[in-house]
Amino acid sequence: MARSRKVTVSTDAEGHTAGWAETDLAPVSAPDPTGAAFFDVDNTMMQGASIYWFARGLASRNYVTTADLARFAWQQLRFRLLAREHAGDMSLAKEAALAFVEGWRVNEVEHLAEEIFDELMAPRIWAGTHQLAQRHLDAGQRVWLVSAAPVEIGRVIAARLGLTGAIGTVAEVVDGAYTGRLVGDLMHGPAKAEAVTQLAAVEGLDLTRCAAYSDSANDLPLLSVVGRAVAVNPDGVLLRQARRHGWEVRDFRTGRRAVKIAVPSTAAAGLVAGAVTAGLALQRRRRAG
Repeated sequence: MARSRKVTVSTDAEGHTAGWAETDLAPVSAPDPTGAAFFDVDNTMMQGASIYWFARGLASRNYVTTADLARFAWQQLRFRLLAREHAGDMSLAKEAALAFVEGWRVNEVEHLAEEIFDELMAPRIWAGTHQLAQRHLDAGQRVWLVSAAPVEIGRVIAARLGLTGAIGTVAEVVDGAYTGRLVGDLMHGPAKAEAVTQLAAVEGLDLTRCAAYSDSANDLPLLSVVGRAVAVNPDGVLLRQARRHGWEVRDFRTGRRAVKIAVPSTAAAGLVAGAVTAGLALQRRRRAG
């Protein structure tokens, strides 16, 4: 079972706020205290997007209907396209994230995340990427997931994989329930690099001795802040950058299977908050009825 919520929140001199949570498996001390590895989740550690599979799990439990999923998927896809057109403006995505968490109890989210991980996410973990993470653990280094998903979901995934913890989007909690306000920004793009830098300062890590793994060019800031960058199942832009910088490339995809795996990730772009928002609305209607 997930433990009670304990998220460390740090704000640097520039006002950037980051949050992370350790798993119960995290060692008190590591033989290599200054080295660590940071793994993106979607299409790096897992086939597809974690939030997509979370939404699918909610749908199978009747938290959302097919019509809800389709309607909100379209809305969220529209939001993402607008944000991209406006030089990465994440305000619309942030509003969607607020709708995602508002009113949920933390222990309910963690319990659902545990069930859904075992049911839908575990079979989609890239064995090769998990082995890379295990090598760092075997070397006495800490291993952190870094994801835009809520930090509680990231921590559940990290715990199930035997990792140290997760860095993720942090939502404000009052009396055990999400208020609908975020603490800091979405854990996306440059925010990941900022969060890793803050964690390193708190934990005494030497980033030149750390490694980062990702599939996406969106994570170039994260990959550039560590001493060793590894492109895993890279998109075209990241592959070109990896070759340019001489970064290691690992690709666990093969042929037609890789094409099929890309579909949930793309669809998940629209489902990030929409599916769960629909579930929240449905739950409210049930409680009010």
